[in-house]
Amino acid sequence: MTRMKTTASQALFERAKDVLVEGVSSASRGPVNYDPYPPYMRRGRGARLWDVDGNEYIDWMLSFGALPLGHAHPLIVEVVREEVANGTHFATALEVEVEVAERIVGLLPHAEKIRFANTGTEACMAAVRLARGLTGRRKVIKFEGHYHGWYDALLVTTNPQLPTTLGHPNDPVRVPDSSGLTPGSWEDTVVVPWNDVGLLERAMETHGREAACVVTEGVIANMGVIPPRPGYLQRVQELCRDYGALFYLDETVTGFRLAPGGCAELFGLTPDITTYGKALGQGFPIAAIAGPAAVMDGLEWGKVLHYGSHNAPRLGLYAAKTMLEEMLRDDRRGFRELAALGERMAARLRDVLGASNRHPAVVQNVGSMFQIYFTEAQEIATFRDFCALVDRGKFRALANRLLRHGVYMSPSNTLHSLSCTAHSEADIEATANAVGAALDEMR
Repeated sequence: MTRMKTTASQALFERAKDVLVEGVSSASRGPVNYDPYPPYMRRGRGARLWDVDGNEYIDWMLSFGALPLGHAHPLIVEVVREEVANGTHFATALEVEVEVAERIVGLLPHAEKIRFANTGTEACMAAVRLARGLTGRRKVIKFEGHYHGWYDALLVTTNPQLPTTLGHPNDPVRVPDSSGLTPGSWEDTVVVPWNDVGLLERAMETHGREAACVVTEGVIANMGVIPPRPGYLQRVQELCRDYGALFYLDETVTGFRLAPGGCAELFGLTPDITTYGKALGQGFPIAAIAGPAAVMDGLEWGKVLHYGSHNAPRLGLYAAKTMLEEMLRDDRRGFRELAALGERMAARLRDVLGASNRHPAVVQNVGSMFQIYFTEAQEIATFRDFCALVDRGKFRALANRLLRHGVYMSPSNTLHSLSCTAHSEADIEATANAVGAALDEMR
């Protein structure tokens, strides 16, 4: 294998360490994942990235899922170039704000009103506050391995743990994922193993009447890709109705990606509160909280407070409007293409890994989202499976080797890869060949 020249990235990393924590602005971009230093990217177009050394990569990371149309889509470039000349941000009411909200409400049967925010974390914070304000209850039930941003109250049991630290499934240990969290911040947070109806029913019997909401991802997207078992999310919804808790579906990752209506559409759900981010902005920071009017009206006049100078960011709204128009064109063709490309990439990865008897692995995917797990298990169905059965170090080694073959996947096994509409069959074959070559080198 010809090793890529990355001397410019190396030099930038040495400079960055003097002025940036870990040389980066988010830990997942730094040396915790990249060996021995991250590639520094200069430009992107379509399904490609180019680093500061001029190396070209097929990008399957796609800004952690924020780019359903890929990099520098011509329509996005055109609208942003036109609108930035009219001003970057006004912090006022906007015509485009109404237009995007109307489009989203028309697209989502479970949403009658929208409130725009900046990031998935901010939307989650507001959603939990809204649930507590409406119900007068304090407890929030969340699931092991589900990440809802870096909000203190929910930043427990989201990082991989030694199985012995998790406690009994009937009474899971709440593991804070950061220093600086006060016990009071997560005192009212109840943690439950996911994908087990019996354990959820048990937890609801104990805490359901005190719970403001049950919050769940539709697919665990921060332990790779772990889909729900058949009927599981429907049962979560039923139990919320039975106990008077709000059903909060966090679609920060899955919304406007797995289907026009995200997991709610895919699994036939009618959540009380839903939050969106990532794909909504097509690379620009924007998020949204959505739900029935009876729920969303709790934010009126600041009864449940949600402020923000950058709420409804102007350029992000134009990007969102253009992304939705393009993805929905020709009877939602963009969403169909996105899912088909992800399905084909996952299938080819299964072929390549199946042909390599030295590396037992499974590939899990839901539409355009996919992940490789090096494991002897037949599937990874829960957070505890991930913690106990997956060789994360081996995946990190694979992903770092793939960079040298011109394929960009996040080296963190807790994340996942994604397709965009700019990917091609040639990209899929080139990636499959690169994975095969990297596996051979790992023998």
